[in-house]
Amino acid sequence: MDTKNIKEKNNFLLKTLNFIIKHKYVVTLVFFALWVTFFDTYNLIDRFKKLRKLNALKKEIKYYEDEISLYTRQYEELFSNKDNLEKFAREEYQMLEEDEDLFIIIDD
Repeated sequence: MDTKNIKEKNNFLLKTLNFIIKHKYVVTLVFFALWVTFFDTYNLIDRFKKLRKLNALKKEIKYYEDEISLYTRQYEELFSNKDNLEKFAREEYQMLEEDEDLFIIIDD
């Protein structure tokens, strides 16, 4: 029984070795593809994760650039005219002149 097992194992090893020798370029290509995909320092999986993160950060940069331009326009509009500044101060901070009274009406 042991000799039959050994012969089967040897036969399997010989067939495997014969296949590798016969298809050495295919085996090399498959090995290289697996190595680059999973085991390399700069493997493809990590590259795709980093690419996804880079795209998300680019979108975030675009969002904040738009916000900066919006606030810059608001700032320029606010300080370009004294009336705009006074309107903003009255609406946002309930500021008033010295001889004025302010009544806040809250609707329920």
